Amino acid sequence: MILFATAFSGFSQTITIKDKDTGDPLPLVALISEKPSAYATTNPNGQAGISAFEGAEKITITLLGYQKVAVSYSELRERNFFIELQKTHLNIDEIVVSVARWQQPSTDVPLKVATIQPAEVNFENPQTAADLLGISGNVFIQKSQQGGGSPMIRGFATNRLLYSVDGVRMNTAIFRSGNIQNVISLDPFAMENSEILFGPGSVIYGSDAIGGVMSFQTLAPRLSSSGTSVVSGKAIARYSAANKEKTGHFDISTGWKKWALTTSISSFNFDHLRQGSHGPEEYIKPFHVQHQNGTDAIIDQEHHLLQIPTAYSQINAMQKVRFQPGENLDFQYGFHYSETSPYGRYDRHNRIRDGLPRYAEWNYGPQIWMMNNLKVTLKGNKTFYDIATLRLANQWFEESRIDRLFNKTSRTIQTENVEAWSANLDFVKPTGRKNKFYYGLEYVLNNVKSTGETEDIVTKMKEKGPSRYPQARWQSLGIYVNNQLKISEKVLFQAGLRYNRFKIDAEFDTTFYPFPFTKANTDKGSLTGSIGGTYRPAEDWVINANLATAFRAPNVDDMGKVFDSEPGSVVVPNPELDAEYAYSADIGAAKILGDVVKIDLSAYYTKLKNAMVRRDFSLNGLDSIMYDGILSKVQAIQNAAEAHVYGFQAGMEVKLPQGFGFSSDFNYQKGKEETDDGATSPSRHAAPAFGISKLTYTTEVLKLEIYAAYQAEYSYSELAVSEQAKTEIYAVDAGGNPYAPAWCTLNFKGMYKISDLFAVHAGIENLSDRRYRSYSSGVSAPGRNFFLSLAVHF
Repeated sequence: MILFATAFSGFSQTITIKDKDTGDPLPLVALISEKPSAYATTNPNGQAGISAFEGAEKITITLLGYQKVAVSYSELRERNFFIELQKTHLNIDEIVVSVARWQQPSTDVPLKVATIQPAEVNFENPQTAADLLGISGNVFIQKSQQGGGSPMIRGFATNRLLYSVDGVRMNTAIFRSGNIQNVISLDPFAMENSEILFGPGSVIYGSDAIGGVMSFQTLAPRLSSSGTSVVSGKAIARYSAANKEKTGHFDISTGWKKWALTTSISSFNFDHLRQGSHGPEEYIKPFHVQHQNGTDAIIDQEHHLLQIPTAYSQINAMQKVRFQPGENLDFQYGFHYSETSPYGRYDRHNRIRDGLPRYAEWNYGPQIWMMNNLKVTLKGNKTFYDIATLRLANQWFEESRIDRLFNKTSRTIQTENVEAWSANLDFVKPTGRKNKFYYGLEYVLNNVKSTGETEDIVTKMKEKGPSRYPQARWQSLGIYVNNQLKISEKVLFQAGLRYNRFKIDAEFDTTFYPFPFTKANTDKGSLTGSIGGTYRPAEDWVINANLATAFRAPNVDDMGKVFDSEPGSVVVPNPELDAEYAYSADIGAAKILGDVVKIDLSAYYTKLKNAMVRRDFSLNGLDSIMYDGILSKVQAIQNAAEAHVYGFQAGMEVKLPQGFGFSSDFNYQKGKEETDDGATSPSRHAAPAFGISKLTYTTEVLKLEIYAAYQAEYSYSELAVSEQAKTEIYAVDAGGNPYAPAWCTLNFKGMYKISDLFAVHAGIENLSDRRYRSYSSGVSAPGRNFFLSLAVHF
């Protein structure tokens, strides 16, 4: 009622933006002003309502591939609210939202941010959201199975990275330190913009944002700035040969004066993945297991390069509704749903014991993600804010693991459900022409339900079995403030603080694990901060530096490691478990040389303290207790280890004559970490050096690209100790030890625009049909792959 009472309806002034050369309207142009704090993007007709900008002395207008324009509101009025943008070879300015949850120029950000635009996604044709991150050239993707994709950023991964969807935290209380595949729940076709923030982001995002933040903005409903409705959308059909992919997508957006709707649906179907012909023989598993006539049979495959089982399918659906009763009030509701079929964890199917497959089955059950999200934005020159945003979200996650040993009849099924509730209240308040505050509150609640059962595949009898996790509730409450001071047009300073309280209440079932406890509770706090700045000597270059801390609060997966017990030892909950802390330093620079070459460099160092590892412990003053009839050493997860990661990232973009262009991204990272026994090991999630280099040719109707993707070698001694034991996923060197070979693939893609409505995309990936695996992956990448995609944009 308060929000409605402060809103008003009035005349909406409309700006129209077009391409200066072609006269075509330009959608997704970003307009931003600092005072008043206002932001807008153009609809498919190149129009946006800008009444909220009235009185602004500087409105920055940007679109990737076009020259930035900065004008005042009065100048726009003199131009009859009509702007033409000139195409540019290179651009150093973009509008990003991942750093402060609000739109701001990338040159005002003291950290490196990579943006993946819709046009790039449409051209590159990634099969999953994990592959979408990979096309940036700055994120390394590990896969344990085809239905997977675990990003690695600057030597960190899994629960030390933060996923955000439409501003809502996707990380749950069961995100583990092992590789995860939650990102494939997102639909790459439904993305309006994807950003990767490199480095700590805990001040804004809280726990887990140590190595970076992956921020996904899905398709947003756009209002009509005129009296007529605006309709836009796309339809895509795609086929790929390496996994016989059959994918279809359709989305449509309709906008009126005050209401707008966006609907999106996608269907993905992937058969077993064929690997390449030339490469390590250790990657070939020419058999798979089938249960036939009451027994497990080893089936010799006719096609040895097929990786069975890797097939799976997936559906994604999204519905959004937007209502804007007045210029100062905006409601957006979003519904997201994703569900996969069951799929095999291929790396576990490679395990051999006594000359036979260890597992007859090792599958993930359907992975389900559902989110309801309400976003309310209120604008007005108030005492404590100019813009306020409330996000209320409910998410539902379901995942399960099904395994059965070879020639055994007992099947184990463990199912986890997480119901996640979150509320974010964020404010922006300028205090003068040069100073701006971002501040807010966040509350997160995760209810974890974990069940287990065993099933006899012969008798079909089921009985209760051990669950993976305790039944638990995880809570987080945080408050943050971030201040941005523009000392001059060239120098900007930024600093922030966050205090976070986190709490876990867990209940343990002693039916299968006779521990002398049934409950565990943790209630701790964490303080983090950041300080940084940018210096812009000229319009064509920028220098940035940042010092920051970040944290990862212990979650239910950390508490749940009570089930990692082994004969002679028992792991008990540690109520004193505290957060891990990261201390990070970043420095970077971007420079455009002669409107022809753009160079982007960044370097970083991160020290992780209080890392959670398993060490000897005591329970009620005892270092050993009777467990399952055996006197067992007491251990617990403790904050007892350190890790160090350093590296650099380099990017170059060159605009050549006659429509040609060249770009390259290179990433180098190294790390050391303490293991459970106190020894030092190379960091598990610091990938070998990797990158992508591309040569492109572009005209108004045609785009061609030939590119090389590559990874350096990790020898046996360079592998983490935990990786050295995974002999089933690596190649073997001359000494008989596992190692990760270097690889390079050559790839070709093209797009031809038949008309304003139709386009055809085609390509050949891995031209030389190399058989290779990305570092730490348990499944080989596709062999030579032909793909064809037909797209309709309207």
